[in-house]
Amino acid sequence: MGFELFLAIRYLRAKRRQAVAGIVTIISVTGVAAGVAALVIALAITNGMRRDLQDRLLGSSAHVSLIRVKGDGIKNWRPLVERLSSLPHVTAAAPALYGEVLVSNGTHAGFALIKGIIPSQESKVSDLLEKINKGSASELAPSQETEAPVDAAVPPIVLGSDLADTAGVSVGDSVLVTSPQGELTPLGLVPQWRHFRVVGIFHSGFYQYDAAVAFMRLTDSQRLFSEPDLISIISFKIDDLYQAEARGTEIQQAAGKGYLSTNWMDENHELFHALALEKIVTFIIIGLIVMVAALNILIALTMTVMEKSRDIAVLMSFGVLPGQVRRIFLLQGLLISLTGTAIGLTLGYLASWAGAHYHFVHLSSAVFNIDTLPFAPDWKDGVLVAIVSIGVALLATLYPSSAAAKILPAEALRYE
Repeated sequence: MGFELFLAIRYLRAKRRQAVAGIVTIISVTGVAAGVAALVIALAITNGMRRDLQDRLLGSSAHVSLIRVKGDGIKNWRPLVERLSSLPHVTAAAPALYGEVLVSNGTHAGFALIKGIIPSQESKVSDLLEKINKGSASELAPSQETEAPVDAAVPPIVLGSDLADTAGVSVGDSVLVTSPQGELTPLGLVPQWRHFRVVGIFHSGFYQYDAAVAFMRLTDSQRLFSEPDLISIISFKIDDLYQAEARGTEIQQAAGKGYLSTNWMDENHELFHALALEKIVTFIIIGLIVMVAALNILIALTMTVMEKSRDIAVLMSFGVLPGQVRRIFLLQGLLISLTGTAIGLTLGYLASWAGAHYHFVHLSSAVFNIDTLPFAPDWKDGVLVAIVSIGVALLATLYPSSAAAKILPAEALRYE
């Protein structure tokens, strides 16, 4: 053990003539531990919210989407889907036809975005059909996907939970779906409409999906929109979702001219940017606790220097250099910071682990769409918190350590 470290430990453990200095040292350690633990827990909650949001988004939407830049949609889509499905890193592809409609039931009505799908393929790129909590999507099964005659029985439809509430319907009820893409007659444009039977209601937890999305068979949507054998988008699932931009470019190039690809990162860029900004703001605000603890360290060391000024003068008269005296108090502040940081990291990660495994923090699912508060501790956040905590504490030791190094032995021992 070095000379400076030995004295730093002795000064921390020794009984003080001024009890206040010892109390302030304990408060400093407690403050650093509380600040570090609070930071770790807050960042774990932020990571958990981001993780859950990302999982829900990816479960409700595709990794990569391909659309036609010009024209009403994609024609001759079957060979194109088959060819693009065989590309490297593409695990699934699903065609779809989108269209805006009015869903009504008597006096209740709501606007919706219809998505015409082939369920067997759609289920490979999205899990919205798996989130049906009322009814089922069995009538959208592959056996129902063949072309049906125009006068077939009332076709099935699956609605979002909020959309179903707006229309005032439940499973088994009939709704009138009206499309603005109608037929042109001598009397003007006549909207296309058809009755559908509600066979399922899904709840994804995202209002934009639950309040405005409905699923029907691709053939039914093509008939409703008077778009025979036409789709508007091809959705893809890839093996590495974080390579969506690069894979989207590859898919776009393989599709040829006139196509444009988008990915989940671009579509939700603003949302994830807001979450990143929230994480930074959380770090800064809760980091103020560490700043207060650093001020306590400054006060504790300043009081120690005042109390030990005679001892410092004696040491310097024996030949101890000012630089060594400075290192004694720098090490003392570092020991306080390390102790508090270690305790804080331990408490923070234990609390985050317990929250993630036992889900003891409950929330109102009606307000937050989740039942428990999510925790996702990350070791990289712990490293960052430790660096900031120790760095701030070392800055707080600069003044008292410099003041100790400037003590003049003759002045300090004049009246001894």
